[in-house]
Amino acid sequence: MKGVANAFAGLTIAFAATATSAQTVAGDPFADRADGAKLHVASGFVCPAKIGTFERDAVGETNPQTEADFCAYSALDSVYGTISLVPLQGSYDPKQSLADDFAEQEGTGGKLVSESTVDIAQPHAPPLPVYMRSYETARLEELHYRVTYTGATVGSWAVQTTLEFAEPRDTKEVQQFLRAVYAGASAEIRASH
Repeated sequence: MKGVANAFAGLTIAFAATATSAQTVAGDPFADRADGAKLHVASGFVCPAKIGTFERDAVGETNPQTEADFCAYSALDSVYGTISLVPLQGSYDPKQSLADDFAEQEGTGGKLVSESTVDIAQPHAPPLPVYMRSYETARLEELHYRVTYTGATVGSWAVQTTLEFAEPRDTKEVQQFLRAVYAGASAEIRASH
């Protein structure tokens, strides 16, 4: 995962969201947009129908107690990405927020392979520091199966991702997904709140 972390330094991406009307269903934290995207009403974050090769599978509420919501994506070859949006009640500690996920990975035999904070360049804004921790869950020939967790504060929200992929095969797609998620979060959440 070190290669993924190093690849983020200095990268910039423009993630444009089309302004369209949104329809909200009572009790649903997401509103449908005419372009197929889902608007997270509380934060302003947009979960597009596609992010690179990833297609959105589902959106919903992750944890009613913390008011956390999610957008889930998948790509070919068992590559998965989940975006979690958590409203902040105080300061954000990604290690504490993701501790249950880390414990689950370690409990099922995941081996910690990297942990760092990377700066993801943002259009028209300072780089966004993003915490990143990766586990190796299996190895098959030249492929290293990874689960990577990320987290960052954007406005009054924690934006977290969980990615399941094979390195090096899926590294480029995962990098593109993360850049798009955090560029979108920086533009949409800060712009709306």
